[in-house]
Amino acid sequence: MQTEVLKLRHYCAYQERCHAEVREKARQLGLRGDELENAIAHLVEENFLNEERFAIAYAGGKFRMQQWGKKKITMALKQKQISAYCIKKALAAIPPEDYWNTLLTLATKKYDLLRSEQYLKRQYKTLQFLLQRGFEQELAREAIEQIAKKEE
Repeated sequence: MQTEVLKLRHYCAYQERCHAEVREKARQLGLRGDELENAIAHLVEENFLNEERFAIAYAGGKFRMQQWGKKKITMALKQKQISAYCIKKALAAIPPEDYWNTLLTLATKKYDLLRSEQYLKRQYKTLQFLLQRGFEQELAREAIEQIAKKEE
């Protein structure tokens, strides 16, 4: 087996990778054309490279560690050239209850930080924060309404 393929195996074994990352690494190692395609096919066969597994791990990590919403995760996966099917699977792997609880926690923290603001401005800024994090507008509004009702 070529040393380049062995290096790619180690590269994939270290952490989950998407096809685009592996292609880039293979080019850096000097693989071109059929050599590159054969190396990627070999990695897929040997289960070192699995786009669905990558998408699920990536989405889960971004949600848990950086508290990103589904929209932001979707955009990041699209940038990595992940298929729509794998993106859908990855988003489905995020537990709805955890998603809602994270959204509510983030909204509450931001809303509390903006105590000195007027009521509407406070809601607007909280909504913008949640949208920037990649949460869906309807869910974000629902969370803000729930928090505002508690304060009354």
